[in-house]
Amino acid sequence: MAKGHEIHQARVAALQALGKDLARRAKSKCELTGAAGVPLRAYEIPPVAAEPSLDRTLLVSESCQEALDRPKSLAGQEWRCLAETVWSELPAAQVVAWRMLKVLASREDWARDVLDEVFLDPDVQEWAESELLAP
Repeated sequence: MAKGHEIHQARVAALQALGKDLARRAKSKCELTGAAGVPLRAYEIPPVAAEPSLDRTLLVSESCQEALDRPKSLAGQEWRCLAETVWSELPAAQVVAWRMLKVLASREDWARDVLDEVFLDPDVQEWAESELLAP
């Protein structure tokens, strides 16, 4: 058990080391919703790589973290910001927005419409489809 704890602590430390770079890139705003002045957390995009990477990590608000942890809780209208996020220049944001829209599309017409219009780079699309959020 101690070894698992050590591994977890090392991963947390590696993520914390990305903190300043994440905050600088995100301008201290949630990279999914653009919310400012809220607590932010590092979110590693599944499938998680062996080593934390800035390219595979987003800075997200606590409400986004909760939604990503429990996708069934996604409510429609409050996530309309994803229609813009999915067009972000940041591939990691595109992937997470696409995955969230995919969940929302099962019950929200507007999300289906957004997905019908989205074109992702083939590599980004493959990454997005590699591990979908459970609806």
